Amino acid sequence: MAESLAINGIDDSPRGRLLSAAAHLFRDKGFDRTTVRDIAASVGIQSGSIFHHFKTKEDILYAVMEEVIHFNTERLRQAIAAHHSGKDRLRALIRAELQSIVGDTAEAMTVMVTEWRCLSADKQARALKLRGIYEQLWLDVLSDLHDQGDFTTDPFIMRRLLTGMTGWAPNWFDREGPLSLDDLADIMLARVIGESAS
Repeated sequence: MAESLAINGIDDSPRGRLLSAAAHLFRDKGFDRTTVRDIAASVGIQSGSIFHHFKTKEDILYAVMEEVIHFNTERLRQAIAAHHSGKDRLRALIRAELQSIVGDTAEAMTVMVTEWRCLSADKQARALKLRGIYEQLWLDVLSDLHDQGDFTTDPFIMRRLLTGMTGWAPNWFDREGPLSLDDLADIMLARVIGESAS
């Protein structure tokens, strides 16, 4: 799957290249300070050409978020499908989310958090519905582990704690440092399985 994709989990079509460029600019300059002309210039087209794909700049922002949610939801599905035990599935989810946050979709994931307020209420609701599918994959695995007695914390709360751990990683994790994403996934898994069951 990843070989056919450009950065940010967005395909390498003309539309995809436009969205990847937009994600980069929205992250670096912010949505409000990025113009349609900026986006067009970064992919070498006239600004009017963008409107063949999108009606507004907000539509571009929403499309960036929609694409990254779809891509990372599929990444989670594949991570789960590759494993049978609950513990291995949870570790795969943690590793996949870390990859999305500090790896290949990092720009779009940052935009989703920092520029969320720029979406209309309708588009926020649509994005939240897609995000709900992503979150349910986590809750299903965590609920199974909870039911098996692997940890005692409510699965919803455990997911919030894991979201905090993975979501904060970009603020300190160094991809060139001695700790790998696999190492970090193991550490986070130990916080759930190793310390919660008692």
